[in-house]
Amino acid sequence: MERRDFLKSSVAASAALPLLSAHSHSAKDKTLKIGLIGCGGRGKGAAFDALRADPNTVLQAMCDVFEDRLQTAHKDLSNFVNSEGADVTAERMDVPPERMYSGFDGYKKLLDSGVDVVLLATTPGFRPEHLAASVAAGVDIFTEKPVATDSTGIRSVLESAKLAEKKGLHIAHGFCWRSHFGKQAVYGKIAEGAIGEVNLAYGTYLAGGAWYRKINDSMSQQEKEMRNWYYYTYLGGDHIVEQAVHSVDKLLWAFGDRKPDYAIALGGRQSRTQEKFGNIYDHFSVIYEYKNGAQAHLLTRQQPGTAGENKDRVLGTKGVAWIDGWADNFRIVGENPWKYDGPGNNMYQTEHDTFFAAIRAGKPYNQLEAAANSTLAAIMGRMATYTGQRVTWDKALNSEENLLPETWAWGDCQPRPVPIPGKTKLI
Repeated sequence: MERRDFLKSSVAASAALPLLSAHSHSAKDKTLKIGLIGCGGRGKGAAFDALRADPNTVLQAMCDVFEDRLQTAHKDLSNFVNSEGADVTAERMDVPPERMYSGFDGYKKLLDSGVDVVLLATTPGFRPEHLAASVAAGVDIFTEKPVATDSTGIRSVLESAKLAEKKGLHIAHGFCWRSHFGKQAVYGKIAEGAIGEVNLAYGTYLAGGAWYRKINDSMSQQEKEMRNWYYYTYLGGDHIVEQAVHSVDKLLWAFGDRKPDYAIALGGRQSRTQEKFGNIYDHFSVIYEYKNGAQAHLLTRQQPGTAGENKDRVLGTKGVAWIDGWADNFRIVGENPWKYDGPGNNMYQTEHDTFFAAIRAGKPYNQLEAAANSTLAAIMGRMATYTGQRVTWDKALNSEENLLPETWAWGDCQPRPVPIPGKTKLI
């Protein structure tokens, strides 16, 4: 079965199920059983945050494609709950060996294990498949960003979002800046008109190099790429989609989450040119244009030895909003000067606090469509960069780009060439 057919059939199967979630009954006093799918650093962090968010939760099952990462994460989480001064009691880590699953199909076994809530923190390329299966299982979902690496995956995610709404499922996304009190305040001011009509938003995500894991000749090519998934577009989406998508999300936020008309861009790879760095770029510069002529500009790079910066500027007819993400400095200059002087917060914890509070209250809470739109905007910028073409929103959404293999197996992989603008085709 081809991947696009699998995604369609997964969505169709979910649609055929009764429109009932695991929480169609009251979740007010129920112990919520959590399953973790994806046991890297972000997965472990999500598990910590989920357990802290609600005292009547228990981590019941874990899954990772790699057995060694599964075991390491289990050990780390066990050490955490058993450490002196831990704010989560040890009995809430209840993952015996029979509820630890590995391999490409481990997530299916986890979803069959009786969990109520899943945390999706795998390599991004798997996200559409895992979201479709989780919606079919009728569980509430926290999904890390991004939610796909190609347009085929985005369309699947949008279908999952619709079905989840029909089933009354709760879905939270990992666009953590949306849960930051200071950013909520300044973007709220922008939405209220404090800087007038927004004409330009500018965002930077400038960083050094990323991690790289050791590989050896005994590994198959698929394992080598999976161990270093970050460097392969089909798995991670490139760093504009995996990391700088946070800045893309904030650019959309500045425009009231309106979708840009088109993107035009440039980029390449200058510092990460070795074969071991797969086929991704190390810098992007993207201009998103809106129908009224307003623009959003993104500048992002991952190059060792360069200056780091994470800032946003939003220019309106009455002033300018300054958002310095890493410095927690949020202010407006112009006709309506303002500076944020409210409390700080752990945005990762807050997003889980809000998610579990919605589950307990039985209130509608579904952020999946928003996550898909922000992810697609980043994919749109990547497509414009890779091809050198002007890419509209509709073209990005309806593209036949299909990056993932039809089946997953530990063996050889098809070659992944580095894209060349002007030669790489817009599909």
